[in-house]
Amino acid sequence: MSTVLQAVEVAGVIAFACSGFIEARQKKMDAVGVFTVAFITAFGGGTLRDLLLDRRPLFWVEHQQYPILIFVMALIAIPFSRHLQHAVAEKAINYADALGLGLFSVTGASLAADAQMPMFVCVMMGVITGIFGGVLRDIICNEIPLVFKRGQLYATCSFAGCWTYLLMEKMQASESAALLAGIAVCFSLRALALRFHWRLPG
Repeated sequence: MSTVLQAVEVAGVIAFACSGFIEARQKKMDAVGVFTVAFITAFGGGTLRDLLLDRRPLFWVEHQQYPILIFVMALIAIPFSRHLQHAVAEKAINYADALGLGLFSVTGASLAADAQMPMFVCVMMGVITGIFGGVLRDIICNEIPLVFKRGQLYATCSFAGCWTYLLMEKMQASESAALLAGIAVCFSLRALALRFHWRLPG
């Protein structure tokens, strides 16, 4: 994995972990619950990706600093998250999740492309990587996963971001430019959907 791609992966871990921290505190979980939800949110999508691509060891096993980072962040986040108002927390979850969605989606698509998968499979691998951690977080916290809410513009954002990344790669753009473009498209679409309540047709 290149340095740029690994940096994107770390940023994705942090973004998804933050959404997990806030959601767990909203559900009034203790320290163990907060860490567990953050861990599953941060690593769920990447773990499924690695299993499907037959990558060993799993990315968080190979880089033990990732779970250690989540553990340290959990210790720091718990006291601060108690003081978040519900409306602020809801917005923070949504935007942290949107950032994690973009970061992990392009990472998944990139690793599938490195494994020489067909383009559509690369896109679907990116979508799976991007959405699965959030699905597990919402299920554990007894919420309907965002991706399953009627009309929610969520997986569509990941889909668009992955295609942007892969098409820029095909046009021989630099890896950094392709990654940033894919992330920007996914995050921007999701942020605009949240801001203006965009929905898919019924």
